[in-house]
Amino acid sequence: MSRYLHEVAGRLVSFDTVSSKSNAEAMEYLGAHFDDQGFRVTLQRTEVASVPKINLIACAGPAEPDGFIISGHVDTVPFTGQPGWTHDPLQLEIDDSRVYGRGTSDMKVFLAQCLDAAAQLDLATLRRPLVFLFTADEEVGCLGAERMLPILPESLGGIPQPRLAWIGEPTSYQVFHTHKGVVLFRVTVRGLGGHSSIPEQGVNAIAVAGKAIETIGRYQAELRAQRAAGFAEIFPESPYTTLNFGGIRGGVFTSKSPAGDSAARKPCACSSASGVAAMPAAAKRAAYMPEAAALPGCVGLTMDPKLDMTPLASETAAPSACAAFAGLSRCKDAHAAAAPTAPNIPVGCQPFR
Repeated sequence: MSRYLHEVAGRLVSFDTVSSKSNAEAMEYLGAHFDDQGFRVTLQRTEVASVPKINLIACAGPAEPDGFIISGHVDTVPFTGQPGWTHDPLQLEIDDSRVYGRGTSDMKVFLAQCLDAAAQLDLATLRRPLVFLFTADEEVGCLGAERMLPILPESLGGIPQPRLAWIGEPTSYQVFHTHKGVVLFRVTVRGLGGHSSIPEQGVNAIAVAGKAIETIGRYQAELRAQRAAGFAEIFPESPYTTLNFGGIRGGVFTSKSPAGDSAARKPCACSSASGVAAMPAAAKRAAYMPEAAALPGCVGLTMDPKLDMTPLASETAAPSACAAFAGLSRCKDAHAAAAPTAPNIPVGCQPFR
């Protein structure tokens, strides 16, 4: 590792760029280095929930077609409170076999390698344009790339938009031509509040959410059995669509059914933020399975119009939407068997960011 590469990698790791925090200092550091090397640098400054965010575009070379994009992201997943850390997450440490620090693999060392490689180029000899795109908020849905795309053509300064892009995600030094798509969504169960001494007078939203999670878990097991031979080489660990429960929240305290007032019988809710990593083709096939038995305790199911239930039975449905909601479709027309007098309270699903 060159001295410059080690210096840049160490500095980048030292920036706390967890997606919920600002990446501005790290991006300004990268932009200054690209500028010193002779690149034309654009910093797109935005705010997300009043937190400053920056996307970086650095260009060099002639205004010719068929240029080359090298792309990466500077944000990382959280590390606070995670067990197993034996090194400072914000300090680059290297021993004989490993590099330690949050983001060393995904993907700050790659960004440092980009700067190191760019520093060794004679930009005057480039026959086609070279563009570096570094984005914010990749870990939470590629939101930085979404904000960058509208300004990209003008930010290239007359360079035709390149047709080839390499993204430096960790792939054990193999070239991957594809990756799983992703759908993020929130499932909200609404019940009726009540006191824990007479739970039958309410509908416990957490209990219903637990049944929904169990149903989706069974659906995941079915998907696991439908391993796609065509993707076994590129996704050897999981050549099938995967689902993940990223978080769940509900209730106020232990003596009440979640969040409700037993006298006023106010609605109560339990929300779960979830993700689906959809195979390009397998996700669509998985969506057309016959509906299983109705989920006991489920008190109805409604969807945001953008992800309507109806397309689950149609060959024209979007594959990612199908994968996301095929498991939940088993609740579609169900009503609470345990509380037959409860009103029809929706279990709503909507896009989540």
